[in-house]
Amino acid sequence: MLDFVAHWWSFGVLAALLVAAAVADVKTGKIHNVITYPAIAIGLIGHTLVGGPTGADGLMGLTDSLAGLALGSVLIAAWLAGGIGGGDAKLMVAVGALGGWRFTLSAMFWGFLVAALMAVIVMISRRIVRRTLGRIFRFLILLFTPGKPADPATADSPKIPFGLALCIGSAIGLMEALVWGPGARKLILGM
Repeated sequence: MLDFVAHWWSFGVLAALLVAAAVADVKTGKIHNVITYPAIAIGLIGHTLVGGPTGADGLMGLTDSLAGLALGSVLIAAWLAGGIGGGDAKLMVAVGALGGWRFTLSAMFWGFLVAALMAVIVMISRRIVRRTLGRIFRFLILLFTPGKPADPATADSPKIPFGLALCIGSAIGLMEALVWGPGARKLILGM
């Protein structure tokens, strides 16, 4: 049982991070540094203490945590381009530091899928599908012309809480890891 605790402690911290970030994003539209920065530090320090610099006996180490942090940092480019908020980007950095690169890849995949589904639901419920697709089409055409393309969003464009989508995607990734991950097989099957 001690091996299980040593291997999965970060998922407990990750679950707390996701709940706090989702609540903050829904209530205020922001994910504050007080939520993300401590989670990043806990991920880096915790994985170093539990798995060492490079990981041992199937445990994540500092290098795994840094690889996840680096993959999560990809969203910083989206933030700098104005596509998402800074808190959303820092949330993925924290998810990466806690979960490693494989988990971060899964969480990003599910998060983007959830965000797309949320966007479609909003477009259908507000009856703006045709207008939105027209703006996206014009933006894609402008992308391939010289100069900087204009933002396809307008002042009345609906917004989705992308941080919430990332939290839901990370929660799906967390369930996936707990149900089908190697630690779960070891605990359930004794392998």
